[in-house]
Order: sequence, then structure tokens, then C-alpha cells
Amino acid sequence: MKLRKVTAASAAVLALALSATACGGDDSKDSDSAATAGGGGKIKVGIKYDQPGLGLKEPDGSFSGFDVDVATYLAKELGYEPGQIEFVETKSADRENALARGDVKFIAATYSITDERKQKVDFAGPYLLAHQDLLVKTDSDITKGTDLNGKKLCSVTGSTSAQNVRDTIAPKAQLKEYGGYSECIAALQSGAVDAVTTDDSILAGFAAQDKYKGQFKLAGLKLSNENYGVGVKKGDTETLNKINTALEKMVSDKSWQKAVEANFGPANYQNEPAPTIGNIVK
Repeated sequence: MKLRKVTAASAAVLALALSATACGGDDSKDSDSAATAGGGGKIKVGIKYDQPGLGLKEPDGSFSGFDVDVATYLAKELGYEPGQIEFVETKSADRENALARGDVKFIAATYSITDERKQKVDFAGPYLLAHQDLLVKTDSDITKGTDLNGKKLCSVTGSTSAQNVRDTIAPKAQLKEYGGYSECIAALQSGAVDAVTTDDSILAGFAAQDKYKGQFKLAGLKLSNENYGVGVKKGDTETLNKINTALEKMVSDKSWQKAVEANFGPANYQNEPAPTIGNIVK
């Protein structure tokens, strides 16, 4: 009878222990937010889905681009293999909210570092210095900003890029606005516009597509400085520091340069050297 009491007590202790384990959950990496998918050792990373050369979702469901290569490298340094990465589309207007909600662990999506954005998120990097530029046909006679006077200049609706050009260097440029950059590139190809303007990295990515290879060139005007950073949730210092360390490693082992050449090379993109972590070029 005494033995049965001891056994029952032991069973009760075991049941309590199992209950506590189940309620307590797994405190392993990234289980503190929705950035891990179902506790299965996955990591959610924000990218763009519609920017060739940077962040593009291919028809077969795979992903390509410089930001994708950077994100994959960073995730690996955080302990995740490619199969454990879940890429999440993060449009420009929702990037800060996606981090604040914990929808993603970090974002690599042509995310320019600005003082305003730094009030809401923390930035690792920068990992690429881009510039506003012009994309023109390879036989175009547009070699400087003033050549745009009287020409048709395209950018997307709501973008400040084309307006900046017209306000500062080519007041007689004819501004054409389309719903997306792919439409601007198609218009450039057909001759409906004479130039397209936005970040040179974005332009180079479009120009590097197979269907456009050899048709376009960058003017190389460097009309602005765009310091691309990796966004992380405000206050997540641990992830921030790990990503900065990973970015330095990516440069030192030449993976960064290989990613630049693979994604932008066909457009003869004259990239800036890899930025120094924490150095924001104004």
C-alpha cells in the first residue's frame, strides 16, 4: 500500500513537470516573436517581391536578387540554412510596422537609412550605397542631367525621383508617371520615354534582365546618396550586432562582391565599394 502511494506521488510530480514544460514553451532562438514560423526553426525575413536584381519572386516561387543573397547570407550567420528561411513581402509603406509587429526578424529591401526611420527601427549596415540615376538606351545622347530638358522622363506615381530631377537640373523635362518601374522600362524600350529615374541599383536590376540585356545603360549621375540598411525591431540589439558582424564577414570573404556582380553585372553597374558599418554617406 505504501509503495502505491509513492508511485502515485511520483506520477503527480511527473505530470506537473510535463505540464510546466508544455506551458513554458521553447526558449530557443527566435521563439520570442512571429518571426519564427510555428516554432519549427524557421526565420521570417522581409524582402521586396517586385524588384529584379534586388528582391524578386520568380514564377516558380523561388527568389532572386542582391537583397535576397544578402538576407540568405545573414540568416545563415544567425544559424539558419536556406530551407529554413521564409521570405515575406514587405512593401515600403509597411516595413516599420512589420518589424514592430514581429512579422519578420529583419528586413533587407532597398531600405534606405534615414533619421526619420531610425526613430522607429534600428538599422544594421549600411550594406550598399546607391544613388539616384537615369537609365537610358545604349545609343542615347543623354549624358548629363541638363540633357533631359525637352525629353520625356519616367518614374512611378508618387515617387519624388523624377520631380527632384525636374526641380533641380532639368526644369523643362516632361514628366511621365506610371504605376510601376516595369511599365517605365517597357516605355523606355518602346521609345515612349527617353529616360527612367530611381535608385541606380533598382535600374541596374531591371536592365540586367535577360529580355533587356544590352539595351540600356546607366548615365552615372549620382543625384543622391541612398544608404541601404538592414532593418531590425527597435531595441533588438542582439540581432543588430550579429547582423553587423555578418555583414563585415560577407565583405571580407568576397561574398558581397560576388553578389553584386551576379545581380547587377549585366547592366555594367559601377557600384560603390562596400560601405563601412555605421558610416552613413549624406
